[in-house]
Amino acid sequence: MTVSSTSKDARDLFGALWSAYSATPTNLKIIDQYVAFAVFTAVIQVVYMALVGTFPFNSFLSGVLSCVGTAVLAVCLRIQVNKENKEFKDIAPERAFADFVLCNVVLHLVIINFLG
Repeated sequence: MTVSSTSKDARDLFGALWSAYSATPTNLKIIDQYVAFAVFTAVIQVVYMALVGTFPFNSFLSGVLSCVGTAVLAVCLRIQVNKENKEFKDIAPERAFADFVLCNVVLHLVIINFLG
């Protein structure tokens, strides 16, 4: 009996999450897909390193840190662009995007410098 109750709770949870996500604005969905792509790319790099080996370890670290850093910056952009977030209501979406681009440039300059 607890299995059916648990599965019903899980279905209700996924239904609630799906309805909340379908109400999300399109610009936030695009940022979510960008974050998912960055995290997926980092996971693929880790799997590749586990299968092939760790010879160019600096390259591996640079690639993974680039993906993770980009995902973190995209999450910060999503937080600032979200209209329901009252904490960043004074920041214009254009300013938030400019900050995102500038931070990405700095991040990737550091990553390129790390490669040597």
